[in-house]
Amino acid sequence: MRASSVLPFALSGASIATVATACHFFNDAYGSLLSPLGPTLSSSFGVPIGSIALLAAVYSLTSSVIQPLAGIVGERVDRRLMLASGPILTAAGLTLMGYMPSFALLVLLVAVAGLGSAFFHPAGAAYVASYSPQNQRGLWASLFSAGGTAGMALGPLLAGPLGLRGLVWLMPVGLLVGVISYLMAPPVDSRAKRHSLEEYLLIFRGPMVTLWGMAVLRALASAAYTGLLPFILKARGFGQHEIGYSLATLAVAAAIGGVVGGRYSDKLGRVKILRSSVLLALPLYVALVFSSPNQLWFYPLTFMVGAMVNASIPVGVVTAQEYAPKHVAVASSIMMGFSWGVAGILYWPIGILADATSPVIASLVGISLLLPSMWLALKLPEPKKIAFERQD
Repeated sequence: MRASSVLPFALSGASIATVATACHFFNDAYGSLLSPLGPTLSSSFGVPIGSIALLAAVYSLTSSVIQPLAGIVGERVDRRLMLASGPILTAAGLTLMGYMPSFALLVLLVAVAGLGSAFFHPAGAAYVASYSPQNQRGLWASLFSAGGTAGMALGPLLAGPLGLRGLVWLMPVGLLVGVISYLMAPPVDSRAKRHSLEEYLLIFRGPMVTLWGMAVLRALASAAYTGLLPFILKARGFGQHEIGYSLATLAVAAAIGGVVGGRYSDKLGRVKILRSSVLLALPLYVALVFSSPNQLWFYPLTFMVGAMVNASIPVGVVTAQEYAPKHVAVASSIMMGFSWGVAGILYWPIGILADATSPVIASLVGISLLLPSMWLALKLPEPKKIAFERQD
């Protein structure tokens, strides 16, 4: 049976996935405003790189680490509320950063904004997984992921021209998107089966733990580069425009790479894509650290890195869902949130290392973590493709 929203007609599975993907675009567009403004926040609030890394860690904690809890909530309440809260809270929080009177209040604001992302991601991924064809899960998940990464490409391009205090003009868009997504998405039946805490804890075991560990190390390597890239380029004499273009190129490439990786995982298998993505990304990352925007190959190489490392992200989400087909929201949150969040917290020491040495050295240390990530990927079994349970 097709689920129905408050609209006078039923939406198809493709339409529901499109709503979730569009919401993902705007949610992550707001979420990506923080990274490119790191140097600006550092000078505006008079804090070192380590404090900006702490700010990123706080956002990762509330937006990602607690996502498994949000995923559990998403299996117990109307999922529309979770979906709509993403763009509403991230828009209201991250567009007001320039109006905070102190760094402490800025940290609090960013923490609240992160909650919106925590609620949104497991709900959005569960909508897409529940209504996708069984033989195209990788493709649909990658399109959902591409929506977020496309939004991440837009954020840095807006952050430079608008500046900290100009971001507030973007807030009404996020509020409107949240309301529209609530009205269009189908409700979740509140009488759906309730699971015990013990059953939820049993999800995180065996290959799920290995997959999560691989994703954490991969995400930390990526964060070490993208988080420190603004400082690397600034030290080399480049400005906000080059920083924005570089981050936008990474995000666009991530969207394309995710779609390609997701589709090929439907044909070749999930594990093959996970392994090859991590293996090929390592030498490209190292070359990119020693390149600059004034070199001809910088942006093509940036695109290759973004596509390669992110080809495995939607594949990892689908793999987790297929490891735990009765709990797609919680499984999604483990990969989309818990792994990213732990990586975000671990990025704080990387930022401190950048203060003690240099952003280049710290980014190389982070990128080297792709080696143990590859080792874990080699231990993963191929998941079975079985039907997911719907809650409508």
